Amino acid sequence: MERMPEWKQKMDAPRLRSLEDFFGVPKPVIGMVHLWPLPGAPGYSGYGMQTVIDQALRDAEALVQGGVNGLMVENMWDLPYFVGEEVKPEAMTAQAVAAAEVVKNFPLPVGINVIHNGGVVCLSIAVAAQARFIRVCILTGSRLWDTGELDHGCAATLVRKRKELGAEPIHIFADVDKKHSVAFPGLDLATHIEWTEFYGADALIVTGRMTGSAPNVEKVREARRLATRPVLVGSGSNEENIAVFLQSADGVIVGSSLKKDNVMQNPVDVDRVRRFMDVVRPVREGAAARR
Repeated sequence: MERMPEWKQKMDAPRLRSLEDFFGVPKPVIGMVHLWPLPGAPGYSGYGMQTVIDQALRDAEALVQGGVNGLMVENMWDLPYFVGEEVKPEAMTAQAVAAAEVVKNFPLPVGINVIHNGGVVCLSIAVAAQARFIRVCILTGSRLWDTGELDHGCAATLVRKRKELGAEPIHIFADVDKKHSVAFPGLDLATHIEWTEFYGADALIVTGRMTGSAPNVEKVREARRLATRPVLVGSGSNEENIAVFLQSADGVIVGSSLKKDNVMQNPVDVDRVRRFMDVVRPVREGAAARR
């Protein structure tokens, strides 16, 4: 077989080798830090950034004490959401300030997500906060958001901006068949996975229909069968279904089910995190033993 050309080796060098290398464990659990409404959002009532930061640090502390392997800081309560680069500068800078505090206070890998489909905005926050990965909702293809916008992939702009900023070590975790949206006609899961991997995603994320709703187990299995990159479940996991999901998935991003009383706007409940991790550990150990 002909040796891969040097330019291709250099282009592929920053890509994630495995989730285990990155997070330090097989089948990692990434806990969501859902920020309170940021300045400019309808839910923001003037409580100031210190209140946002304090709540983010409390949630992050509960997640870390409960045993998660990574954190992701998200503008969860900035709804209704702007799309892509329409995210306002006051929200972007506020999220960067809060995320930087999480990065500074916790040694785990920290990621950034900007709803809906922040792309370059998400990368900019990650650079400013020194986060290590981003979640990109639509890296390739086209989808209709629940807010009404027909949105499209941002791979060309995002990957070039990452190169320009010298930020290639920031990994891209990209959704396929993203929640809160429907696919442009003709875009099936297999095609979306193929496109998303081709344009540089380090890992893929599969979700249910909305925040807190789980994907069908068969969808997770099919994504794992089709993908060459790691696959994470990105919504709806809980202590009842996570063992089944992790039979196929390589990791999970979890938020809502770890909140007090399983209510999305409540703070993280450390006891719920511990119970979740108690289910994950034997699955993880079993997977390690089979290698």
